[in-house]
Amino acid sequence: MKKTRDPLGLKRALADRLLPVLVAAMALLGALALAGAMAAASMSARWEGGAAAAIMVQVPPATDPHVAARRLSALPGVAEATALDRARMADLLRPWLGEATALPLPALIELRLMTLTGAEELPARIQATIPGASVEAHGIWVARLLALSRAVQRLAWVMLALVVAIGAVMIVVTTRAGLAARRGTIVILHDMGATDRMIAGRFAARLAWLSALGGVIGAGAAIPLLMALGAMAAPLVGAAAAPPWIGLSVMPPAAALIAWGTAQLTVRQWLRALP
Repeated sequence: MKKTRDPLGLKRALADRLLPVLVAAMALLGALALAGAMAAASMSARWEGGAAAAIMVQVPPATDPHVAARRLSALPGVAEATALDRARMADLLRPWLGEATALPLPALIELRLMTLTGAEELPARIQATIPGASVEAHGIWVARLLALSRAVQRLAWVMLALVVAIGAVMIVVTTRAGLAARRGTIVILHDMGATDRMIAGRFAARLAWLSALGGVIGAGAAIPLLMALGAMAAPLVGAAAAPPWIGLSVMPPAAALIAWGTAQLTVRQWLRALP
């Protein structure tokens, strides 16, 4: 009698068409969540390390800007305070103001911040240190955007974890459906000496293969979408964001591993409950 390579009949019992499609959809969502987390991290680093970490302060005319700069440099969170040279300011403004640059120009101080964390409290400290000072709010708004970007980053990681959890639940449901469909055959083989390891291994191998196939389809479908989104986000991150190639390449084996482990646990638990 010829031995069959599928003694449990899993090719008929498991959804070999539906499961890859569902896993592909989950992989696509996972790729979007991963790309979102990486894009948010990139924007945070760009904003925090660039001009966002600077605040312009206009001091009253009667205040010596160099003295004010020294006082402001002592504030918590300020890395450097530099009084802008009036001649340099006039040269920069001459193309737009012409001879009007001969008029008195406001004294400006550029504050370089160590971090944008706590930047929203700086205006009150600056005005308390230099009465009558006016604070340019660009850096403050960027600090708020930075906080929003970090929140989006955390949310993206939560979404990725949720996708993994939903995928594991989907494998549990599929496995239990396969066990119910082949219950009679499994019980007979188990009574004849088939070990829990063999039966669970058959289920795990089949579901791992189908999940890996779905992971390949989902990751492949995500590439053109992520490239289009990366091109749209280029003004925010400074260049067209490349898809997370490492993350995409890991998705098929990760999907297979999750399916294999989930199926192993589900089948073994089911077999232990047999009378």
